[in-house]
Amino acid sequence: MNTLKAEKRDMAIKAKKLRREGFVTGCIFGREMEESIPLKMAKGDVEKLLKTEGKGGRIRLEVDGEAYDALIKEVDFNPLKGGVDEIDFQALVSTEKVHSSAEIHLLNADKLIAGVPQQMLHEVAFKALPSALVEKIELDIGELKVGDTIRVKDLDIAKDKDVDLTTDLDATVVTITEVHASAADTEAEGEESAEE
Repeated sequence: MNTLKAEKRDMAIKAKKLRREGFVTGCIFGREMEESIPLKMAKGDVEKLLKTEGKGGRIRLEVDGEAYDALIKEVDFNPLKGGVDEIDFQALVSTEKVHSSAEIHLLNADKLIAGVPQQMLHEVAFKALPSALVEKIELDIGELKVGDTIRVKDLDIAKDKDVDLTTDLDATVVTITEVHASAADTEAEGEESAEE
């Protein structure tokens, strides 16, 4: 599990000033905490963490020597500066289900014999105990044919009894659609059909 070090933030110092000094601001909150703790973290550490973890990722957050089992709840990117401005965490309680989401990654799209994948859904929302959290779903689409559709209920996560999906089970994740070819491609396909 990845570890991120953070410090309690002095709220007298404006977030803008901290960001100029190379920090990312944020907070950690949780049911067993009396109140949320405002945080500041080194920008480099946060960027390194986000290379392997995203929203819904589970990490160990160390705040001034105290460690929390935490979930990355929200990440606010600054599109102008191309970095992270704010990152919020939820402290996990082993016996409490938390709302989270898992990113969907399509695998083997290059192995499709025909058609192109149209990904309609990029993440699935769910509730689960910390021990059953899923960060990403890898979906092998290499064997699919034109017209095939995968829905949320077809994913492995939908069969996991420890996970309560909050995304509609009938929502389409990916559909394989026909390639709308240009005139030149159509002629080439015609020749191939003739050879068969």
